Amino acid sequence: MSYDMLHLLMIETISHKGLRLYYEEGIGSKLPSDQLNKINRILDALDAVTNEEDIRALGSGIHKLSGNKKDFWAIKVSANYRIVFRLEAGNIYDVDYLDYH
Repeated sequence: MSYDMLHLLMIETISHKGLRLYYEEGIGSKLPSDQLNKINRILDALDAVTNEEDIRALGSGIHKLSGNKKDFWAIKVSANYRIVFRLEAGNIYDVDYLDYH
């Protein structure tokens, strides 16, 4: 990836090792294969996010979390799995892939 391309990406940190490997190297072996297409679409969408309006425009299946995760958003990947992240200064941080159940 070129230096210019890196500046266009908004995802700064990914907590989940398998998700990070998929995002950085395209290796999806540590994620469910039946979810890779949706995960890829979500990561692409997060790369384009710069503010809360962009997040809300992603549509259904996304919501703001509460409690000790009040700074985070969650996007539904499947019935049990979510990608969670936080937005700070126009960039995405702490992206994680979680089983909610």
